[in-house]
Amino acid sequence: MDYIRKADARGRANFGWLDSRHTFSFGSYYDPKHMGVSVLRVINDDTVKGGAGFGAHGHRDMEIISYVLEGAIEHRDSIGNRFVVPAGEVQRMSAGTGIQHSEYNASRSAPLKFLQIWIEPDVMGIPPSYEQARIEQRGPLTPLVTPDGRDGSLSMHQDASLYRLRLQPGEQFTLQTGGRSGYLHIVDGSANAGSSKLAAGDGVGFTRTREQGIVAGTAGLEALWFDLPR
Repeated sequence: MDYIRKADARGRANFGWLDSRHTFSFGSYYDPKHMGVSVLRVINDDTVKGGAGFGAHGHRDMEIISYVLEGAIEHRDSIGNRFVVPAGEVQRMSAGTGIQHSEYNASRSAPLKFLQIWIEPDVMGIPPSYEQARIEQRGPLTPLVTPDGRDGSLSMHQDASLYRLRLQPGEQFTLQTGGRSGYLHIVDGSANAGSSKLAAGDGVGFTRTREQGIVAGTAGLEALWFDLPR
């Protein structure tokens, strides 16, 4: 491991309706030591109160992934799309030439919890597009978003892949970068990675380390693994 990001050290923005934890610099939170890993630019851990959400705002030239943990996102945009993304589903939006969209908690009372992920694309100025799916787990490591949409995953415009890692209590797994970069974000449960104990919200980055053994804790492990270009 070449970079460790503990959950309680992340940036935070709390607006009452939104409680957001920033793994990397974002918005008014800036720390030059935490600007992202490779093309992975944003992991925001957001909790949105019932009936609240992000009003219309713009994006361009960014691959934006929503990973919904609890509740559902109601999404609308400037080109007439309307989507609901419930817990367990993944959505990829390519902002491309530019789009205005809003994201609201689809419930008036229950909280919405989701991870918003930004990855820099390898092509600019493309038409905006979306993909969305519920992807069932197939073994410990399952692809969610890949460059070519392989094995039932969504696709994105970058030589990067996002996987979901699920391990049973005490189960072991070896992460391998193959000379690339990688980042592991703990979603739920806990794990030991060498001498480091990892809990929900923690993350570890790999820019030189080629492989790292992971052992799930007593409650098992759910994590996101990013395979990233060097």
